[in-house]
Amino acid sequence: MSVQVWTWILVGVTFALYFGIAIWARAGSTKEFYVAGGGVSPLANGMATAADWMSAASFISMAGIISFSGYDGSVYLMGWTGGYVLLALLLAPYLRKFGKFTVPDFIGDRYYSNTARTVAVICALIVSFTYVAGQMRGVGIVFSQFLQVDINLGVVIGMAVVLVFAFLGGMKGITYTQVAQYCVLIFAFMVPAFFISMQMTGNIIPQLGMGGTVEDGTFLLDKLDALHTQLGFNEYTSGTKSTWDVFAITLALMAGTAGLPHVIVRFFTVPKVKDARKSAGLALLFIAILYTTAPAIAVFARTNLIETVSNTEYKEVPEWFKNWENTGLIAWSDKNNDGKIQYVNGSATDGKPKYTEERGAHGERLVTNANNSANELYVDRDIMVLANPEIAKLPNWVIALVAAGGLAAALSTAAGLLLVISTSISHDLIKKQLKPDISDKGELLAARISILVAIIIAGLFGIYPPGFVAAVVALAFGLAAASFFPAIILGIFDKRMNRQGAVAGMVVGITIMLFYMIRYKTGLIGVMDAKPSSEWWFGTSPEGFGTIAMIVNVVISVVVSRMTPAPPENVQDIVENIRIPSGAGEASSH
Repeated sequence: MSVQVWTWILVGVTFALYFGIAIWARAGSTKEFYVAGGGVSPLANGMATAADWMSAASFISMAGIISFSGYDGSVYLMGWTGGYVLLALLLAPYLRKFGKFTVPDFIGDRYYSNTARTVAVICALIVSFTYVAGQMRGVGIVFSQFLQVDINLGVVIGMAVVLVFAFLGGMKGITYTQVAQYCVLIFAFMVPAFFISMQMTGNIIPQLGMGGTVEDGTFLLDKLDALHTQLGFNEYTSGTKSTWDVFAITLALMAGTAGLPHVIVRFFTVPKVKDARKSAGLALLFIAILYTTAPAIAVFARTNLIETVSNTEYKEVPEWFKNWENTGLIAWSDKNNDGKIQYVNGSATDGKPKYTEERGAHGERLVTNANNSANELYVDRDIMVLANPEIAKLPNWVIALVAAGGLAAALSTAAGLLLVISTSISHDLIKKQLKPDISDKGELLAARISILVAIIIAGLFGIYPPGFVAAVVALAFGLAAASFFPAIILGIFDKRMNRQGAVAGMVVGITIMLFYMIRYKTGLIGVMDAKPSSEWWFGTSPEGFGTIAMIVNVVISVVVSRMTPAPPENVQDIVENIRIPSGAGEASSH
C-alpha cells in the first residue's frame, strides 16, 4: 500500500480511538472538566503528563534543531529535561497540597489579591497562546505532507479534532486521550529510530548506535563532522553559542518548564500528594525514552540528508525530496545552472522561500528571493523527523506511523493548553471575580465557550506563525520563566513575599520579555534576528532572555515586598503548612 493509504488508515484508527475516549469520558461537572474528578491513577497520569509535555516541539522540532545545530541544539535537551525535574521535585507536590486547579488560582489565593489573579490570568493566556501556536503549526505541517492538503487547511482540521475531545471531556477526556496519544507518539518515534540505527550502525538501540561505527569502521559522529567540514559547516560536535547564552537558554527553558500552567495542572488530577510524586517520577521515565532518542535521530537524519542530496543531480534525487518540495518546506534554486544541488554552508534564501509556478531548466522550483550565497538548498528543520523514514527508505507503514505520532504529540499538548486558557477565563476570571454566584452548569458552559474561542485564535496563530515550531515554543518558556516561575517559587518558599511584590515582579518580567521578543523576533521595533555582536542585550538571544527577565522579576519582587507590609498571618501559616509533606486531601474546586 502507498504511504497515503497507510496514513489514512493509521491516522483514521488513532483519531477514532481519541474520539471514542472523548465520548466515553464526557465531563459532567466542573471538577471533572478541570481536574478529571481528581481520581486518575499515577500510571495513567504519568503517561498523560508525558504526552502533555512532549509537544510537537519535542516530537517534530527538537530533533530537527539538533540535526541542524548539532552541539548547540543540546540546550533544548538540557533545558526541557532539567526543567521537568525542577517541576517534579520543587513545585508539583507543594502546589498539589495547596489544592488549587490553576496557576492563577494559586497566585490569587497565595497573594490574597484579585489583582494578582488577573495578572496571572493575562500571563497564562500570553504563554499558552504563544505555545499553542507552535502546536497548531506542527499539525498543519503533518497534514499538509501526508494527507496532501494545504498547511492552512491542515491547521483547520487540527482545530476541529482538538475541539471535539477538549470540548466534550475537559480534563477528564483529555487525560485518557493523552494516555492513548502517548502510546502512539512513543511507538511512532522509536520504531523508525530502531530501523535506522540498525541500518546505519548494526546496533538496534539508537542511543548506542549514535556512538557506534558505520560500514567502513568510522565512528558515525566522526563521519558527520567530516561531512560538515567538507561543506563549510561548523563541526557537528562543536558549538558556536557563547557559554553565557547556552546557560541563559537552558535556565530559561528549565524555569519556564516549571512555570508552565498546562503541566502543573496535571498534578491536581490524582487523589493524593503521594500520587502526584509517583506520577511525576513515572512521567520523567516516559519522557526520557523520547529525549534520549532525539539526538540519535538528529544524527541519523543529518547524515542521510547530506549523503542523499549534496552534489546530486536533480533528476536523480529520490521521490521523498520532490514530495516535500511540493509542500514548500524544501526548496532548490540552481544558482550556478549545473543541474546539481549545491548544499554548502550559507542561506539559500533571504528568508522563507517564495515560489513561482514555473520550473527552471533542470526541473528546480524557482525561488524568488534567493540570495547570493553559494548554497542552493533550503530545508525547513521542522521536517527532519517526519522525512527521516522516507530518506532512509523505510517501509510505507513506518512513514505513516510517524505522521500519526506527530499528530498525537501536537494534539495532546494543544488540548492541554486550550484547557488552561478556558479554565483561566471560566474559573479564575468569571467564577472567582466577575460572577461568584455562577452555577456549576453555567461555569461549565463558560469553560466550553472559552475553549471554542481559544481554538479559533490558536488556529489563526497556526496559520500565521511567528517562526518555526520549536523557536515559538522556546519563547513561550521564556515568557513562563519571566512571569510565573518567580511568583510560584517565592510563594512557596518565602513567607514574607506579598501581593505588591508578586504583582510588580510579574508585570515587569513579562513586559520586558515581550518587548525583547517583539524587537528581535518580529522586527516591528528593532532588528529581526540580530546577532549578539550587534544588537542583543548582554549577548543574550531571545530564547535565553527569559533568564534575565526572570532575575529582574525576582529582584523587583523581593525589593518591593520588603518595602511594603507583610502578608496576613493566615497566609504565612498556609505557606508554612504546604511545606509539611503530609495530610493533603483532595483538590477543591472552590
